[in-house]
Amino acid sequence: MTSNDFNPQQIEKKWQERWKKDKIFEVKEDLSKEKFYVLEMYPYPSGSLHMGHLRNYTIGDSVARYKRMCGYNVLYPMGYDCVSR
Repeated sequence: MTSNDFNPQQIEKKWQERWKKDKIFEVKEDLSKEKFYVLEMYPYPSGSLHMGHLRNYTIGDSVARYKRMCGYNVLYPMGYDCVSR
């Protein structure tokens, strides 16, 4: 694959359609599961982006995903795993 073959719009469209079909972001409340809330930090729009931001949000995303895999109902209002509606 060369850099000329890379088409992010095509890749994004493919996966967005797959996620929609699989209802990957559909919330299903299960009262039998324990709740877990993840919020690592609020973004500061006045600051410059740096590697610390990536590290911070990656850790929060990993914790949220791990807790979901452990069977928790996870509320993760920000980060890479967030969906705004």
